[in-house]
Amino acid sequence: TYFCSLIAALAALTTSPRVAQRSTPPADCVAAVVSSFVRRLNGLHRFLLSLGTGTFRRVHLVKEKTAKHFFALKVMSIPHVIRLKQEQHVHSEKSVLKEVSHPFLIRLFWMWHDEHFLYMLMEYVPSGELFSYLTTGLFYSAEIICAIEYLHSKEIVYRDLKPENILLDRDGHIKLTVFGFAKKLVDRTWTLCGTPEYLAPEVIQSKGHGRAVDWWALGILIFEMLSGFPPFFDDNLFGIYQKILAGKIDFPRHLDFHVKASDVKRHRKLKVQHISPPIVPKIAGDGDTSNFETYPKNDWDTAAPVPQKDLEIFRNWVVCACLNI
Repeated sequence: TYFCSLIAALAALTTSPRVAQRSTPPADCVAAVVSSFVRRLNGLHRFLLSLGTGTFRRVHLVKEKTAKHFFALKVMSIPHVIRLKQEQHVHSEKSVLKEVSHPFLIRLFWMWHDEHFLYMLMEYVPSGELFSYLTTGLFYSAEIICAIEYLHSKEIVYRDLKPENILLDRDGHIKLTVFGFAKKLVDRTWTLCGTPEYLAPEVIQSKGHGRAVDWWALGILIFEMLSGFPPFFDDNLFGIYQKILAGKIDFPRHLDFHVKASDVKRHRKLKVQHISPPIVPKIAGDGDTSNFETYPKNDWDTAAPVPQKDLEIFRNWVVCACLNI
């Protein structure tokens, strides 16, 4: 089918020098911003604004003063990480991002911690979440498949595929982000984690799951891109689980897979090096944040210092080298 041909073409595209170098900040620029943050790491007033927030983390837009390159800095509260027992997940995210390097995956440049927070300096992806472009067809599914296949080739299961964790870069290509549930996996694992609507049956049943759960989540995502809502949803968490285990899907009458496939097929005659996304987001400049929600300021960044004995958990977190350049 043409969809398979598109996946092969995109896989070849990811190895081209033009794509590999796309939006990569110069190494000296990354080194400069690393040095700047090491010197004044607690200067939170220098953060431009928040791009996203979670239970124990915030993502800030930051700028290197000299070269004026923009980065995303994920800041995680150590007391909250410990209280919520998320140590293993943040370590897994660090390990996975240090290992991977792929055009459709977010890049990690640097890590650090102090007595309050864990820091991860990553590339800034200005076009926002795929969630804003859900009805754009199957093109993005092909790019997601390339990213998932790459992770699986390294024996990494992603386990958190959903629109909110897929960003679009300035050219309209995808970037998988948020690797807290990702882990190295040779055989099976039994951890119940992920977003309820996207969980595979074997995860819910705690029978042990492998990397196939990523393909289940991709199927859910494709359904949502075509219909505008996930196939299994309910106001109650256990209601969602029951519907997933029952495996019954009510396809909306307006859904026509053959018509929607034209969103992919229209790229048939394009050469590999000229494959274009269906949408090129409108970006005013490198630091444009108009595609992100606005988050109010609060006292989130006033966490108390962590005792030295608790910091031992993160003794391997300090990596000043520039990664994935």
